Amino acid sequence: MQVVLFDTTLRDGAQTEGISFSLEDKLKIARLLDEAGIHYIEGGWPGSNPKDIEFFRQMKSIKLKHAKLAAFSSTRRAGMNVEEDTNILTLLEADTPVAAIFGKAWDFHVTDALKTTLDENLAMIWDTVAFVKKAGREAVFDAEHFFDGYKANPNYALKCLKTAEEAGADWLCLCDTNGGTLAFETQTIINAVKSKLKKPFGIHAHNDSDCAVSVSAMAVYCGASMVQGTINGYGERCGNADLCSIIPILKLKLKVDCVSDEQLKNLTELSRHVAEIANLPQSFHQPFVGRSAFTHKAGIHASAVAKHPGTYEHIDPELVGNERRITISELSGVSNLLSKAKEYGVDLKKDSPESKALIKTLKEMENQGYSFEEGDASFELLLKRALGAIKPFFELEDFLVETHKKGQEMLNVRAYVKLKVKDKHFEATGIGDGPVNALDNGLRKVLEDIYPSIKTVKLTDYKVRVLDSQAGTAARVRVIIESADETKSWGTVGVSTNVIDASWKALVDAIEYKLMLESK
Repeated sequence: MQVVLFDTTLRDGAQTEGISFSLEDKLKIARLLDEAGIHYIEGGWPGSNPKDIEFFRQMKSIKLKHAKLAAFSSTRRAGMNVEEDTNILTLLEADTPVAAIFGKAWDFHVTDALKTTLDENLAMIWDTVAFVKKAGREAVFDAEHFFDGYKANPNYALKCLKTAEEAGADWLCLCDTNGGTLAFETQTIINAVKSKLKKPFGIHAHNDSDCAVSVSAMAVYCGASMVQGTINGYGERCGNADLCSIIPILKLKLKVDCVSDEQLKNLTELSRHVAEIANLPQSFHQPFVGRSAFTHKAGIHASAVAKHPGTYEHIDPELVGNERRITISELSGVSNLLSKAKEYGVDLKKDSPESKALIKTLKEMENQGYSFEEGDASFELLLKRALGAIKPFFELEDFLVETHKKGQEMLNVRAYVKLKVKDKHFEATGIGDGPVNALDNGLRKVLEDIYPSIKTVKLTDYKVRVLDSQAGTAARVRVIIESADETKSWGTVGVSTNVIDASWKALVDAIEYKLMLESK
């Protein structure tokens, strides 16, 4: 069975609240989608804004290896000749091999939204599809609100499809535009209409009932040979069907060879790369590609996965370019600890005194508020320090942070730091925008001459979480710092009733982790 993937990240996905793709963003994503094996890339609606017009102009000089580029538009306006409709003329000026045309398939929308007659809507569909076909384009007809329309007036919804088909449409896409259709309803409706269609049909589902992926998979099960969706499920309201779930479901569950094995292995990286371009965090809990998709926290789970991954994993994470993670938490047991120790190259025995002591220490620290799920580097340092595998690269003797504000002037923050390094004493003063920045600068002033490699370390994220808010200003806080160099990123954690002290602990671990990597 052949199923093609139609990506609308650059059009439907761009309608996500919080996303504003630049022209360069759209060009980057188009290249990524092409490399990922996507068959159709819907680049935008050239009739709606100048940026999409310029996107299609620039795409003419980019040779796609795999995908066909599609431009999007509505059917002609009611009461207007198609040859005079500027939207349709602009669509053709985009000069793409594919034109995606949406038209109403719900009688309620025709009469109440378009304010026209049912017959005129059919004429609008016919005229537009026939016009783009005459211009030599491959035509994809998106039957907007098809499932709601079929529930309300099945004869008319089907007539909209047949009109597009008779006008020459190459694809008939059934749209669940409001996202309210459930998978079993999809099955019933598709089975009722597919025998009446001559052209191949597809599915375009929205996620308002959290069913977009299941609706899409059911449609393929029932015979759909095109699936429309977006990377990471981006889209208006609750989003569109997530191709990062649909692709592995098709390939690994339904045995539909929609992308190559190598392209499937790059899926996690694709998801993260597009999220980075969109300037949105990738959901840790996103199926298949999320950071937590194959993460095991409970000791029982970790123990079982160590014996056989299939006990708590439905696929091998490497198939989609993801990885198995074992986290350390208050729910952890010896199995989690042994698994993490093995990951870090430490030979730790199950019943050893060191294992028992470490488990006790970890549970006490978690009780204080430590969380190593986002502080893997701090945990590795803790483990190796406890086993004597590493020794401190420097020791704090003293630090003092001063914040001075006069009237409406800018804050002046200074941090004095005194360290002991290799039996010698060093001190420096750092200036910063805030106390943590000043401490970081003071720490680096001392250490960069002694350990030049830390010059490559950059702080990429800083998070503060109040742990017991009922304690008011005396509450404990957890600080998580993300750091990175040219090749790797890592997280460190610190906990204290003082946010500067918690930040210092996380800063020290961030630097010591880099030095530990260098010492290897």
